[in-house]
Amino acid sequence: MSRIERLIAEVCPDGVEYRELGEIAAYSKSHVEAAELSPSTFIGVDNLLPNKAGKADAKYSPNTARLTSYCFGDILLGNIRPYLKKIWLATNSGGCSGDVLAIRISDDFQDLATPNYLYYVLSSDSFFTYNMQHAKGAKMPRGSKPAILKYSIPIPPLKIQREIVKILDSFTELEAELEAELEAELEARRQQYQYYRDELLSFDADAVRWMTLGEVAIIGTGSRNTNEAIEGGKYTFFVRSQEPLTIDEFEFDEAAIITAGDGVGVGKVFHFVDGKYALHQRAYRIRISSDLLIPKFLFHYIRNNFVHYLATTSVHASVTSLRKPMFENYPTPVPPLEEQARIVAILDKFDALVNDLSSGLPAEIVARRKQYEHYRDRLLTFKEAVL
Repeated sequence: MSRIERLIAEVCPDGVEYRELGEIAAYSKSHVEAAELSPSTFIGVDNLLPNKAGKADAKYSPNTARLTSYCFGDILLGNIRPYLKKIWLATNSGGCSGDVLAIRISDDFQDLATPNYLYYVLSSDSFFTYNMQHAKGAKMPRGSKPAILKYSIPIPPLKIQREIVKILDSFTELEAELEAELEAELEARRQQYQYYRDELLSFDADAVRWMTLGEVAIIGTGSRNTNEAIEGGKYTFFVRSQEPLTIDEFEFDEAAIITAGDGVGVGKVFHFVDGKYALHQRAYRIRISSDLLIPKFLFHYIRNNFVHYLATTSVHASVTSLRKPMFENYPTPVPPLEEQARIVAILDKFDALVNDLSSGLPAEIVARRKQYEHYRDRLLTFKEAVL
C-alpha cells in the first residue's frame, strides 16, 4: 500500500466529499488598469500555452483599458477552444483578457482546498473533456462559464491534498526532465534527417534524366461545390491554412500528393495519400501517371525542394497563390526505379522516427505524457462519501 493509500485509509476511509467548483471558488470580479501591466503580467489567451504548458510573456498589448485582475494562486483558464488545454497556476498578480477565466478559491473555503490541488484537478483530462462537452460554438468553441462552475470536485482533507500536490510536483518535474531529453534527441534526429534528405535528393543536372512534373503527373484541384462535407473514407484531407471548409471526393488506386493552392503554408506542406480522400477546391492533387516514378519518391522530392522553386514562381498578392502551370513546369528528376526505392526506404525510416506519432521518438513522448495523465487521474480519483 502506498503512502497516499495509507493516508486515505486513515483519514477518510468512508470516502471524500464532492462539491461543485462554484461552491468553493468563483471567477475574479476585480479589475486592473492595462497601463499597470507588463508583458509578464498581462495574460491573453494567445500567450497561454497549449497542453497545460503554462504561459509565455505577451507579445502584444491589451486592447482594452481595463482588464480582469488575477492574483498569485489563481487558476487562469483559456476559454476559447477548450481542447487546447490552456491553463496556468498564477505565480504573480496581473490582468487577463476576457477570453481568460481567473478562478479563485473563495475566502470562506481557503481552509477546504489549496490552489495547487485545485489546479491539478482542473488540469486533468477529465475536466477538459467535460469543458468541451459543454462548450458552445463550432468553429471557435467557448467554454460555458456556468457549466465550468458546476464541475464536481473531490475535496479530500488538506493533509491528503498536500501529499497529492507533493507527489505530482515531483512527478511533473521528473517528467519535464525526461521530455526535455527526448525533445533534444528528437531535434538532433530531425537535423540528421534533413542532412540525409538533402544529400539523397540532390541530383546533378547531367547525372539523371529530367522531365517536367506535367509530363509525369496529372494535376488538378477539388470541386467548387462547398455546400456539404463528405464523411467516411480511409483518408480525408482538408488542406487549408485555418478551419476546414468543404471538399470534393476522389478515389484512385494510385497514390496522390496534396498541397494547398493559396494561403499560409502554400508549397511548404504536402500530404501523401493512398486511397480515398477528400479535397478542397483551393488544394492541388498531384497524381503520378508515369511508370517511371515511384509516387513516394516524388513526394519526398517535392516536399524537400519545391519551396525553393516556389520562391521564384509563385504569385505574390495579398495571399500567396500557386497556379497549375507552375506545377506542370516543375523540373523533376527521374533516377532508376531501384535508386528511387532505395531513397524512399531510407527516408521513410527517418520520417517515422522523427514524425510518426505511432512509432519512434514522438511515440515515446506521447507514451510518457499518457503515463503521467493516468497516474494523475488515479491520484485524483476518490470514493465519494455518502452524506
